[in-house]
Amino acid sequence: MKHLLSIEKLARPDLEKILAAAVVMKRERGRHATQPLLGQTWALIFSKSSTRTRVSFEVGVAELGGRPMFLSAADIQMGRGEPIKDTARVMGRLLHGAVFRTFAQGDVEEFAQFSGIPTINALTDEEHPCQILADIQTIQERLGDITGKVVTFVGDGACNVPVSWMFAAAKLNFELRIAAPKQFQPAAALRKRAGGNILCTTDLKAAARGADVLYTDVWVSMGKEAETAARFQALQGYQINQPLVKLAKPGALVMHCLPAYRGKEIDDETFEANADTIFTQAENRLHVQKAVLNWAVD
Repeated sequence: MKHLLSIEKLARPDLEKILAAAVVMKRERGRHATQPLLGQTWALIFSKSSTRTRVSFEVGVAELGGRPMFLSAADIQMGRGEPIKDTARVMGRLLHGAVFRTFAQGDVEEFAQFSGIPTINALTDEEHPCQILADIQTIQERLGDITGKVVTFVGDGACNVPVSWMFAAAKLNFELRIAAPKQFQPAAALRKRAGGNILCTTDLKAAARGADVLYTDVWVSMGKEAETAARFQALQGYQINQPLVKLAKPGALVMHCLPAYRGKEIDDETFEANADTIFTQAENRLHVQKAVLNWAVD
């Protein structure tokens, strides 16, 4: 039994094993030799709304032979104040695994500790491991081995996606550049903890120059809606657009984890010009998460 709680805690051999398995999952979709979740029921416990994560995990569990059970916070007593550890101990006696999407990283870790069943982090405020695994799969499909590549993240560099990118950069030996206003850069202590080749800068053009990948995410993450006006003002200009793409390496990928707010973090022309890559990212969530599920029960 294994847990995927964060990229930080995922050992490099396991990370590489998941990525290799995701390639097979994609190639053999609809004709898998085995169904590792056959006869199992997996809960999808979501305190945050979702499109891609929910759909890809429900489909993935079913395609591996299992039964997905979606539970929003409003569906269970945890949403009315029951302690995480009590919910976890009940579900651990009834279910075979859990996919947990919530606010606090500590909640996912506590659930894994007390449930005794494989637990997968489907997003917290601190990390988004499944997204980054799918992104790396996409990059390696298009550009080959990510080792030695330059990934430039543009926008809110302190949110869960760039944080997971930081830990991935250290494990897989690529350069990560984060272009963001000072107040939206990851804390120095977190950068030190991640290690690796990470550059944080306010100079958007310098960060984009020669990059293999330009990547962005929404400026207002879930739970930050009260800060919308201030964030829009502070992040204005930290946008992926055609002039910025021209600074990157020829053939560079433009990526977005979705949903996209065109005219904010990316303009419409650039989004549409790179839609195939962006929606391949979304598709690859299915394949890499099936690889994670298979790894978790192996």
